[in-house]
Amino acid sequence: MDSTLACLAAWMTRQRWYAGKGRVPSLRLVAWFDLAPTEADAVSEDPARPRVRTFLVLDEGALPVVLYQVPIVARSTASVEDSGGHVIGDPEPGVTFIDGPHDPAYTRALVSLVTRGGTGSGPRTTVTGVPAADVEAPAVSDESAVLSGEQSNTSIIYRSGDGGPSIICKVFRQLHPGLNPDIELQSALSASGSMHVPAAVGVLEGTWPDLATAGGSVRGSLAFAQEFLPDVDDAWRVALRAAARREDFTVAAREIGEATADVHVALARLFPTSETRPADREATADTWTRRLTMAIAEVPGIAERRDAIEAVYARALEAAWPPLQRIHGDLHLGQVLHSPGRGWVLLDFEGEPLRPMAERVRADLALRDVAGMLRSFDYVAGSIRLDTPEQSPDAALAWARDARRAFLDGYATVSGIRLDAQRDLLAALEIDKAVYEAIYEARNRPTWVPIPLRAIARLVEQPTVNA
Repeated sequence: MDSTLACLAAWMTRQRWYAGKGRVPSLRLVAWFDLAPTEADAVSEDPARPRVRTFLVLDEGALPVVLYQVPIVARSTASVEDSGGHVIGDPEPGVTFIDGPHDPAYTRALVSLVTRGGTGSGPRTTVTGVPAADVEAPAVSDESAVLSGEQSNTSIIYRSGDGGPSIICKVFRQLHPGLNPDIELQSALSASGSMHVPAAVGVLEGTWPDLATAGGSVRGSLAFAQEFLPDVDDAWRVALRAAARREDFTVAAREIGEATADVHVALARLFPTSETRPADREATADTWTRRLTMAIAEVPGIAERRDAIEAVYARALEAAWPPLQRIHGDLHLGQVLHSPGRGWVLLDFEGEPLRPMAERVRADLALRDVAGMLRSFDYVAGSIRLDTPEQSPDAALAWARDARRAFLDGYATVSGIRLDAQRDLLAALEIDKAVYEAIYEARNRPTWVPIPLRAIARLVEQPTVNA
C-alpha cells in the first residue's frame, strides 16, 4: 500500500482539484471500494480485466485535513496503449493506474450506478446508486468526456445514445459527511418544477469510516448526475463577448436577475427560513474582520482603505437584515447557462469552495448571491481592461454599470425586495467578496489584483445599488 500512496501523492499534486498547491501531500488511506464492472468490461477468464477501485485518501498535511475521492482503473501495464496522458503511475510491476474519469471501465460503471441503481463495497465502506424518483434512466452511449477547466471536482459528460437527453455526472473530489448542498438544493428545485436548474438524474452516496471516531462511520455524497445542456455558453463568455464588442447586455442581465430571484423565492419556499439573530450578525462581522485582516497582510493596497471598509461594515451591522434562507452561495456569471427556449439556468450549488462545508449548508443572506453576481459583472469589465489596455476604460466601466443596474432591477421585480433599503448590507457583502477576490488573485493571478482593488475603492464611496 505504501507504493500506492506514493504513486497517488506524486500525481495528485498536479491535479487542479488538489487543494494543497505548493506542498508535498501527507497521505493516509482511509478506505476503498470496488465497483462491479459492466457487461462490456466483465470478461471472465481474462487476466487483463480492469479493476475499478476508488480510494478515499486523507491528506493529513492540510489544515484542516482533507479527504479526497480518487477513482482509478487498474489495468495490466501491457494492455495500456494510449492513456491520453491520464496515467497515474505504476504502483507495482505489471500494474498501471489510470485516472478513473478518463477510463471507460470506470465511467460505464459509474453511470450505470447513478441511473439504474446498484452497490459497491470495500472494507468498512459501501456505496449505493440512487436514481432520481420518477425519472426514467436515460440511454447514454459508451463514449464519455471529462469537462475541462473545473477546479474543485471532475465532471463527466455522457452523450445520449438514442437522441434523448445527455447527462453530466459530477464526481466530488473532496468528501464531507452529509448531503452535498449541490445535490440537496438542485434536486429540490428540480422536483419542484423549476426551469432554472438542470433536472436531477441520480446520485452516488456512501458510508465510510468516521475520521473523528475509532469505529464509527459517516454518510455522504460521492457523485451527482443531472441533465446536460449541450451547445450552450455560460453567461461569463456571453457577457465577455458583448462587453468586448460594446454591445448592450441589459436585457440579458435583467433576465439573469429575474432567474436568480425566482430561484431564491423557490428556495425560501422549499427550505426553512429564520429571522436574523444577534449571533448571526456577530458571526458575519467576525468573518468580515478576519478576511479583511488576512487581506491586508497579503495585499498591502487594501490597508489604506481599511477605515473606509470598516465604516461600511459598521453601517451594515446597524441596518435591518432580511431573514436567512438557503442560497446558491457562489453565484457568478460562470455558474449560469443560457438554454434556447428555456432561459437562464443556474448550476453548481455547492457554495464558495474555500468555505467549510458546515458554513455552506447554513441558511444565509440571499443578498450574498446578489453581491456575487455584481462582482462578476465588474470582473467582465476588469478583464476587458486587462486584455485591451489600449482601449478607454470608460466604455467597459459603463457597460458593467448598466449591466449591474439591469440585474438589480430584474432581481427586485421578481423578489419584491426594496434593494435601496438594503444598500448598506449589500455594499458590505460586495466589499467582503472583493476582499476575498483580492486574496485569491494575490495568490493565483497577481496581475488581476487591480480588479478587486478598484472595486473596493469605488464601493467605499458609492452605495452598491448605484455603483
